[in-house]
Amino acid sequence: MIPIYRMAEIHIEITNGCNLECSNCTRHIGHHKKIFKMDLETIRKAVLSLTTPVPPDFPNGFPGTIGIMGGEPTTHPRFAEICEIFQELIPDKHKRQLWTDGWGWEKYKTVIGRTFDPDNIIYNSHQDKDVGTHQPLLVAAEDAVADKELMWRLIGNCWVQWRWSASITPKGAFFCEVAASLDWLFNGPGGYPVEPGWWVREPNEFMDQVERSCAKCGGAVPMQGESAHADYDLVSPSNLKRLQDAGSPRIKRGAYKLFDKVFTTEEIRERIKKGWAPYSHRPYRVDGNLVRF
Repeated sequence: MIPIYRMAEIHIEITNGCNLECSNCTRHIGHHKKIFKMDLETIRKAVLSLTTPVPPDFPNGFPGTIGIMGGEPTTHPRFAEICEIFQELIPDKHKRQLWTDGWGWEKYKTVIGRTFDPDNIIYNSHQDKDVGTHQPLLVAAEDAVADKELMWRLIGNCWVQWRWSASITPKGAFFCEVAASLDWLFNGPGGYPVEPGWWVREPNEFMDQVERSCAKCGGAVPMQGESAHADYDLVSPSNLKRLQDAGSPRIKRGAYKLFDKVFTTEEIRERIKKGWAPYSHRPYRVDGNLVRF
């Protein structure tokens, strides 16, 4: 794993609501009994936690980009005001980032253009049913990997933490965006206090979150991705029980398939040898064309 301060970006998760319900979503859309809409005071506090100088090593605050993320961010009723907070507190436009499926593009086109560079608008429409796969994150590593020593080695090299983002939710700050979502989904204890410099942590300093979250997640398990357009999530036995206990609407209506396979060490090594790359889940296309706003 890498220190949080070396990650390319940190997301502020302003909502876990979305206009879509993609299969095996990283934010577990469809499983939540309660949708949050982060309030503006919390968003302001989150931005300041990342932009306040932390001398001597970080005189400009977190060195990477700071993203607005969901769910679908434009479903937040105060999205325009959130963009204005980003403009106010993050003077460098190149450091602001937006992740969207385009749901509110027409409504918010002007404020989005003022707030974000086009290269920092990460747009996935999820409309082309022939492309787009998701790693089955609800297949718990503790269920799917027979060799527990190997499981923790895989977790230590998890592509999510190396390539993606740390996150801030209404429950605090997290070393990993998927760990943040799992904490909300399974009613976890929450994250670190959202205060300046929370992100100046080495791996040994966020191991409490790793031990609490990563064995429940399938991100590090070398397995076949599922179409983002499937009408089910893959769920392993221990997570099925957790989701049932949490009252998941998606589980209640049967929108899942039980995944109870246990991978051997040889199967895992062979999958890695063949070039397993779960982060390559795009491009998405609309009407046969690559799309970017």
